[in-house]
Amino acid sequence: MNLNIRGENIAVTPSLQEYAEKRIGKLEKYFSSPLTTSARVNMRVHNKEQVIEVTIPVQGLLLRAEVGQEDMYTAIDLVVSKLERQIKKYKTKLNRKTRQDARQAIQASGSSTMTKPAETETVEDALEIVRRKSFVLKPMTAEEAILQMDMLGHTFFVFNNAENGGINVVYQRKDGRYGLIDQE
Repeated sequence: MNLNIRGENIAVTPSLQEYAEKRIGKLEKYFSSPLTTSARVNMRVHNKEQVIEVTIPVQGLLLRAEVGQEDMYTAIDLVVSKLERQIKKYKTKLNRKTRQDARQAIQASGSSTMTKPAETETVEDALEIVRRKSFVLKPMTAEEAILQMDMLGHTFFVFNNAENGGINVVYQRKDGRYGLIDQE
């Protein structure tokens, strides 16, 4: 895998480049053949935060992770662990789909001896919902919703806006401020 390392508002020193190449290069162990793709690594400084963004286009998949830390070496380690999680998740999904396709093929061949014709279905990749939650939307202001969100320790909160009667979402931005999503 070739690495295209670029720095914005930061000088990419040889030691920093070597460390990034060493850590990101270890991701190749998750693939059966060496990657022929070129990974884009963008390092920048944003509001006293060292940010690294890595994009690796792989056949049928785009791996991308972005991490901001006070130290660039720590950010590199964290971005690599994020990418490792993405790769493992993708491989698990592929294995699950392969097993499911094999199971369907066995069932189809087993049911072909019966009088009912075998149905061939294309299985879409569906996202699995692992938890459902329902709650009553109480009328409140955006400020009350932000206080409620902070009290619960969440990064977003859905509420019924007492000012306009609509369903709104408040969320916490990366910069620590808050955003409001309004329905049209």
